[in-house]
Amino acid sequence: MMHQYIERYSGRVVTEQLIGDRMVRLLYHDVRESSTKLFRILTSSWSSHVLSLVNYDRPVLSDRTFLENCSINLSECLDPLSQLDTLRKVFERRIRYWECRPMPADTDAVVSPADARVLVGSFHETSLLFLKEKFFSFEELFGVGNTVWHRAFCGGDFAVFRLTPDKYHYNHTPVSGQVVDSYAIDGVYHSCNPTAVVAVATPYSKNKRVVTIIDTDVPNGTGVGLVAMIEVVALMIGDIVQAYSSEAYNSPQPITKGMFLQKGQPKSLYRPGSSTDILVFQEGRIDFAGDILDNMDKPNVSSRFTQGFQKPLIETDIRVRSLLGTARKSSVSGRN
Repeated sequence: MMHQYIERYSGRVVTEQLIGDRMVRLLYHDVRESSTKLFRILTSSWSSHVLSLVNYDRPVLSDRTFLENCSINLSECLDPLSQLDTLRKVFERRIRYWECRPMPADTDAVVSPADARVLVGSFHETSLLFLKEKFFSFEELFGVGNTVWHRAFCGGDFAVFRLTPDKYHYNHTPVSGQVVDSYAIDGVYHSCNPTAVVAVATPYSKNKRVVTIIDTDVPNGTGVGLVAMIEVVALMIGDIVQAYSSEAYNSPQPITKGMFLQKGQPKSLYRPGSSTDILVFQEGRIDFAGDILDNMDKPNVSSRFTQGFQKPLIETDIRVRSLLGTARKSSVSGRN
């Protein structure tokens, strides 16, 4: 089955060319069912590291044809093209985001943390967006036993951002606010291919990940309550480098408690390949953008998520720093 998404700015339905799709289908069906031990090895940290070296660190011709074949917009690149001589460097590229990724001026706007394909959902059973433990287990996501954040985000809403290998791989801050917690959770390295997500129950809460909790109800904050930003590794991802910069990519620093993060600034970098960001919001604090909501149940769009979860789930291709939603102004229940 093909997998399609909707391009936000054109409204065009696009059929995704899933990289390594045949291998993923083999791994998550035949290998997973017939050899549990082999499956565990192939989704381990060691295997992911080896695959990363083989696929991303070999020298390549750093010319215009190669970069265009990778769907890279050359005019966006900050570094000289001559420096992008391996796939790793291409995927870790920096862009002139202040020019090519404009951000809404509204202080209560929540923006996309990545160039990605997004789905939104809710933990609230009465919501039309209710998705019970499809992409992740709510409790596992924050770490088993972390009851403080389980209580804080119970009944809230979430957005799942799937980065593909061709995407820009810096994550940016979706809101302005103060860091109240930041911690890493160890785990495995499942693929982010839609086939793998459907085949493995709640994969995003089983993978290695970094959790950052941001309080936006502070001076100069976005005013959307507590926001959890969860960065999830995937197959061939070796690390999530925390590298916050308040201006361009200058003076990157690790995320620490008490730090104030400005919306839209670079926060971290995946090394390398594809992965997933998850944003979790407290109940009743965000209204998602209408076009993203409308796209999710568009008819005549073929989505593996729709087929796998038996509910219309069509992704929207979204750019980093573009509008995801706004802080809810009233307590009147809406679609989400």
